[in-house]
Amino acid sequence: MRAPVAAVLASAMLVFFSVQRTFTRAPRLTASVGANVSKCTRKVSGSLRGLRTRGGSLASAGNPMRLSATHATSYPVSSTAVASPPKVDTIEKAKGLLDSIDTIIFDCDGVIWKGDTLIDGIPETIDFLRQQGKSIYFVTNNARKSRAGFKKKFDDLGLQIKPEEILSSAFAAAAYLDKIDFQKTGKSVYVIGDVGIGEELDLLNIPWQGGVADQGKQIELKSGFALPHDPNVGAVIVGFDYGINYYKIQYAQLCINENPGCHFIATNLDALTHLTDAQEWAGNGAMVGAIKGCTGKEPVVVGKPSPLLIDYLVQKFGLQKDRILMVGDRLDTDIVFGNENGLKSCLTLTGVTTEKKLLSDENKIIPDVYVDSINAFRGA
Repeated sequence: MRAPVAAVLASAMLVFFSVQRTFTRAPRLTASVGANVSKCTRKVSGSLRGLRTRGGSLASAGNPMRLSATHATSYPVSSTAVASPPKVDTIEKAKGLLDSIDTIIFDCDGVIWKGDTLIDGIPETIDFLRQQGKSIYFVTNNARKSRAGFKKKFDDLGLQIKPEEILSSAFAAAAYLDKIDFQKTGKSVYVIGDVGIGEELDLLNIPWQGGVADQGKQIELKSGFALPHDPNVGAVIVGFDYGINYYKIQYAQLCINENPGCHFIATNLDALTHLTDAQEWAGNGAMVGAIKGCTGKEPVVVGKPSPLLIDYLVQKFGLQKDRILMVGDRLDTDIVFGNENGLKSCLTLTGVTTEKKLLSDENKIIPDVYVDSINAFRGA
């Protein structure tokens, strides 16, 4: 079933594929990505005010507008046979793809970099795409950094990216609270996560606690002990937290279970994440799962594949959805995000998804095309 989330977000976030006839477009199929996504995404509709600008240019989101958005609650699977997606592996195919789009949205982890290591050839590819007149944006489920933090990472890796070209799930979480007028409640937010969430909340003057300050905290269990918690916490945001501990889990469940009306927000449900270039690591789905397990509650998910970030981009920059290509390395977030929101979708094999998994009979989430890496866009 679809559960409406009252008057939320869409304009808040002010926020191939018809490649000639050379390509035969594979039937676009999306699959259930598990109860975690099918239950956790919400339907959002209504008229909303534009995102308020507090705290500088990174918080700016333009003029108030009206926008409605729908959060799909399931991803149905067709019983029709699934055709393999075409692979872009020649310069001719790459040209056909680029001719069909105006805008490219890149995921970051597993697409641009892995951990702190830039994937080979990325600077040249981004320069090439800009020379071709393509608009480029970066939308990441990684909430460890704010947009300012990601701008610094791009700079450190030698990539010249504008702040307005970067969107993260930490930004999405803060903007969600802003659009439900959370500040008017006089309540604060408890954060499980890294510095990025707190930095985005600060830009919108939303009080918060927890985060990295609670790393290393321990609970000494003894007879009659009860962990005190703030009854004024009105929302819990769960983002990736490599310092998660029992204290944080217990504090979060107390807020959600005992504070009336406390919001439960997840930045994303990614099962795995890229912390180093040597292996995959348990992702935010593990942190969210811990809180779901002790509360029995489903979170509002603000990162991919939720439509919130694409609605923000489309409305703020006047983009045409069917001329946008979403490029990512995850089937259940990036490709579902593209397919379910009317975009063209491209899977890159530089991240968590292998070609074997993509082409297996078990996989029902099919991108429009796939590439070995995004360097294929320039024939490399």
